[in-house]
Amino acid sequence: MKINTEFDLGEEVYISTDLDQYRRIITGIEISPGGIQYRLSVGMEFSWHYDVEISRDRDIMILTSN
Repeated sequence: MKINTEFDLGEEVYISTDLDQYRRIITGIEISPGGIQYRLSVGMEFSWHYDVEISRDRDIMILTSN
């Protein structure tokens, strides 16, 4: 079975609501009845997010308002 995802393992992305707009790397993908979640890593930390929370582009408006 092949499942198409919005993002790929190893891709560099940003969390849309992250005030610091740190670049993160997708290090895992989990598929469950609730949808697809992506494990995003920055340094030694990681968190899980849905694709609507992730962007390929940095949000400079968040950076300038911070």
